[in-house]
Amino acid sequence: MHALSHELRAIADKAPILRKRMEMMRAIRAFFEERNYLEVETPCLVPTPGEEVHLHCFSTWLETPDGRPPEKLFLHTSPEFAMKRLVAALRCPLYQFARVWRNGEKSATHSPEFTMLEWYRPGADLTSLMDETETLLKALLPSSLSYGSDKVDMSRPFERLTLQEAFSRYVGADLLGTSGDAFALACQAGVALREGEGWEDLFFRLMLEKIEPHIGRERPTFLTHWPAPQAALAKKDPQDSRAALRFELYIAGLELANAFEELTDEVEQRARFLEDRARRLSLYKDQDWPLDEAFLRAIAFMPPASGIALGFDRLVMLATGAPHIDDTLWLG
Repeated sequence: MHALSHELRAIADKAPILRKRMEMMRAIRAFFEERNYLEVETPCLVPTPGEEVHLHCFSTWLETPDGRPPEKLFLHTSPEFAMKRLVAALRCPLYQFARVWRNGEKSATHSPEFTMLEWYRPGADLTSLMDETETLLKALLPSSLSYGSDKVDMSRPFERLTLQEAFSRYVGADLLGTSGDAFALACQAGVALREGEGWEDLFFRLMLEKIEPHIGRERPTFLTHWPAPQAALAKKDPQDSRAALRFELYIAGLELANAFEELTDEVEQRARFLEDRARRLSLYKDQDWPLDEAFLRAIAFMPPASGIALGFDRLVMLATGAPHIDDTLWLG
């Protein structure tokens, strides 16, 4: 028998990771089925891929045999809009393993095509969604997790840290008090503004350089209550409207999940979308598509709910110690 080619050997070598991937997928399905979640499937090709300012999409043209002009469609960057329409219609908890696409993203922790585990729970606030997420991950990952140089204690309660607290602790800045004022934030942080750097650019630079190196290392960290402009789909905090009810989850240097307590006000959501569209088109002229009117109509009928998107491939990386996201993909 001929020896396997180098390409085929590379696939065979990651078989243990791929088997673990499928075991985890089965365990996740069992977790949600036990909690009466309904598994759903939504279209990958959509007329509106989202309203994120900085995400880039893959596009194609739909041709029909009846002579109509071709329609431009996009591979979705998230199933979020479609799943919220289903929540509005069915009013029950839903989950999905969704294949999603984001152009221009390729690194050890990013793949342009990846799997998102996304779920929505009517009646859940942000705290109860953190509780459920923590329960799921403790069921899937070992109590002592080694990844890279980090040793994470999964048995302890996950840290819950607001961004305001994180900026005070690690940057020495009043994040919400400087909102929109890049110069003030730079002064408090003790850094120089770069040419053309606005408040949002500086916010993400400080996140990368001063906060992310410190969180989720000894135990997982929920980073909560993001500035409202960074959470266009989330309700504002009723205690402080400068912040939104959003969290991200960090474990061993990986940003693993992003969650919202969902905004269900159609008028406010439309206004936020229009603001984000204006910002996106000022930066990326080709990233233009119609508003998702079906989504906007539906959210007025959504029950109070929270939802989360979790990078499933990154979760497999944590479970197996895989250093590169391609190691977790069948043909990465």
